[in-house]
Amino acid sequence: MNSQLENIFSLVGKVIVITGATGLLGRKHAEAVACYGGTPILLDLSQQVIDDFANELNDKYKIDSVGFAIDITYEKAIENNVKKLIEKFGKIDGLVNNAANNPKVEDSKEVNFSRLENFPLSIWHDDVAVGLTGAFLCSKHYGYQIAQNPKGGSIVNISSDLGLIAPDQRLYKKEGAKEMQNVKPITYSVVKTGLIGLTRYLATYWADKNVRCNAMCPGGVENGQSERFLKEVNARIPMGRMANADEYQGTLIWMLSDASSYLNGAIIPVEGGRAAW
Repeated sequence: MNSQLENIFSLVGKVIVITGATGLLGRKHAEAVACYGGTPILLDLSQQVIDDFANELNDKYKIDSVGFAIDITYEKAIENNVKKLIEKFGKIDGLVNNAANNPKVEDSKEVNFSRLENFPLSIWHDDVAVGLTGAFLCSKHYGYQIAQNPKGGSIVNISSDLGLIAPDQRLYKKEGAKEMQNVKPITYSVVKTGLIGLTRYLATYWADKNVRCNAMCPGGVENGQSERFLKEVNARIPMGRMANADEYQGTLIWMLSDASSYLNGAIIPVEGGRAAW
């Protein structure tokens, strides 16, 4: 076997920044990068949680992962972090824009906030700031450093199947409720669709520097949902089930590695075929 082909998925020597790195999928992203020899740079909000996770990865994979508690909506914090990373590693090879608020489908005793009619402007601002403005700021600063590499690098935006299709609000209905049924909040669709636009923009912006940008659109992950919800959502997925949390790792490694060296501006659904129906 050609040795270059044999190592085509390797991330050895690559420094990969991951936002939202201690969340459900963020941890899986970081573990995959570490397993393939890369150095995951963990960004999230709790320094203690980040440090514990970095130590776990370093012990298991014998790498040099580090983490930083950073609010990615604060540009100065990102600028300062870039300086630290360049001082320590000399480069940045990849960025995974994974961080996002995940507005829940729920109601309070007084008002069902998930409904568009009631959705608070403050939550709109917060969700867009983290999921979309944060991705813009990280791309602006970490992406610029990737563009300084002789061989460029890869930016992966984590969108969603709900960046491709509308949420099926029938999934969230509660028996007995009438006009104020629960719904998937608007910001999730707006943010995840916006990331697709950001992907296409970035794919053409630094292409001459060999910086590729692609979006992964995961489906939902089975994570303690009710039996009723699982039955309903599984019926809408050709594969008949939601994803396991580790089923996006292979796609991420492909998108970050040289195995996808000619993939640019692609929007990749990984959702069991849901968007095909």
